[in-house]
Amino acid sequence: MTIAADFSEETSEDGAITLRFSGDLSIAAIGDLPERLRDSCSEAQWLDLSEVGYMDTVGAWLIYRTASNWNAEIQGGDDEANRLIHAIGNVAPASDVRPDPPNPIIRILTDVGEATTIAFTTLTGLVGFFGAIMLAAFRLMLHPGRIRWNAVIQRFDVVGVRALGIIGLMSFLIGLVIAQQGAVQLRQFGAEVFTVNLVGRLTMRELGVLMTAIMVAGRSGSAFAAQIGTMKLTEEIDAMRTIGVSPVEALVLPRFIAAVLMMPLLGFFASVVAIIGGGLLSWVELDIPPATFFSRIREVVPLTDVYVGLVKAPVFGAIIAVTGCYQGMQVKGNAEDVGKRTTAAVVQAIFLVIVLDAFFAVFFTWIGWN
Repeated sequence: MTIAADFSEETSEDGAITLRFSGDLSIAAIGDLPERLRDSCSEAQWLDLSEVGYMDTVGAWLIYRTASNWNAEIQGGDDEANRLIHAIGNVAPASDVRPDPPNPIIRILTDVGEATTIAFTTLTGLVGFFGAIMLAAFRLMLHPGRIRWNAVIQRFDVVGVRALGIIGLMSFLIGLVIAQQGAVQLRQFGAEVFTVNLVGRLTMRELGVLMTAIMVAGRSGSAFAAQIGTMKLTEEIDAMRTIGVSPVEALVLPRFIAAVLMMPLLGFFASVVAIIGGGLLSWVELDIPPATFFSRIREVVPLTDVYVGLVKAPVFGAIIAVTGCYQGMQVKGNAEDVGKRTTAAVVQAIFLVIVLDAFFAVFFTWIGWN
């Protein structure tokens, strides 16, 4: 039977106050005891538990809190009560719900330092991974029979053939936008005819290959990271190593070869479709017939612009393949890491493509391919 919890106050000859608890200090019997203790005007020096029956964690917390608030000593409790109070005391110190904010300058410097470290680590890893791909490619050249042609052809289909639709639509719309915006601006100077120059040179030299690389990074680079990352998570790659199959030769090289070889074709295709889109808008809005438009394209677009696009495309393809496969190989832990690595593969590939495109622009200008 549960006995209601209660307490009484005793004062000794030297003025020391003792609170003597009785009954069960449990959640079922404690009643209004906490309120009565809080309203008590006296601060006891001793808390006597000799007459306490059953005690649970609620009662132990009440005794511990009262003793802490009044700096009182606990006496008379049995071993179980003392053990419970001691356990409550070990977990009693509470941490701040909202910790003090760090110094903003230190926080900014810390974030910059971490980002710099991650950037250099990733760059070093990408260079090392590219070296591993080159070593694997050299070994396969010495032993051509080990090349997995079926896997390479399948990657050709995934990276190249199945991307024609989305890349063609995107390039066609980009050609329309370039022609429309160029015509609007050039009309102010009565130079609408130079819209042909703008569409031809911009798409063939820069935007055709660049936008294709961005689309391939988002479409195929993310797929590389997700596929290899999932295989890493399910320990398929470890199983391949166990049976003597190189993951770089079996998984990475087919994707690398496909991206490098298909990017020039996709980039040239995108440039041609963009020119067709620009020619259509020039025909509708500027009354430039298709024959005149394409004749003008042949006159104003130098062959070096075609070479520029064809030189940049395989480099961009290599970056996309290396970044996607590298991030896939870094997956560990759980499925959430697959998503993080896939996102990182796309972001890093697009960033490196744009940075290298800027270097290419300066380089080709320097060698006279203006």
